[in-house]
Amino acid sequence: MSLYKTNEEVEIQRESCLLVSSTIAEVAKAIKPGITTLSLDTLGETFIRDNGGLPSCKGYHGFPYALCISVNEQVVHGFPGSYVIKEGDVITIDTVIYKNGFHGDHAYTFIVGETTPEILQLIKVTKESLYVGIKQAVTGNRIGDIAYAIEQHTHGQHGYGVIKEFVGHGVGRQMHEDPQVPNYGRRGTGKKLQENMVLAIEPMISLGSPDIYTLEDGWTVSTEDGLAAAHFEHNVCVKKGTPIILSDFTRIEAAEKQNVNLNSSYY
Repeated sequence: MSLYKTNEEVEIQRESCLLVSSTIAEVAKAIKPGITTLSLDTLGETFIRDNGGLPSCKGYHGFPYALCISVNEQVVHGFPGSYVIKEGDVITIDTVIYKNGFHGDHAYTFIVGETTPEILQLIKVTKESLYVGIKQAVTGNRIGDIAYAIEQHTHGQHGYGVIKEFVGHGVGRQMHEDPQVPNYGRRGTGKKLQENMVLAIEPMISLGSPDIYTLEDGWTVSTEDGLAAAHFEHNVCVKKGTPIILSDFTRIEAAEKQNVNLNSSYY
């Protein structure tokens, strides 16, 4: 069943969400060619623990890291490791943090240095689609309204692949709560949204085909055609009229702009 929060609980959960934002921002400062994705995971876990949080991903169904770091054609749940970041890479950082009884969960995709216009457009449109979906997260709407808005902005307008096997979800005292929030669907369908539902809305979009496969590690998911993917995620509280975004991309964007190794020209 869906779990609704009191206003007080929403404010407590906001602290967890903002710690995720700060963690991704801290990691963003360190992204550059020549370092491994495992070094970013170590940095992220240290920051989480130093700030009173616990890395929810670490140990979840056996996942061994604090951060999911997905590179280029990897869509989600990428394993940090010995991979050395290089110019032109697309890097998605996705993590969940538990603090004061609640989880915060979001993701952000970065570009390392110069890349193609096609990838710049994919990143731009995927990020836009997140906010297009969030606008629909208001009391009285339905899950399908969020899903339809994201699908139309990404696939309908630009022909990108919408990953269907992985979806957004409720988030709160549990990392994954009802309802599921897909990035495709029909308007007016699905569960009706009620005030103080907290949702993780997270478009996962590919440059080409939406077909995916899982690597031998059992976690990392990649596009079958090897083309790039992007993933942005916010935690959103359903309200009447205007939803509240509990996470904060502005601190991540500030770190992105300050890091000379990252490309923010898609803004």
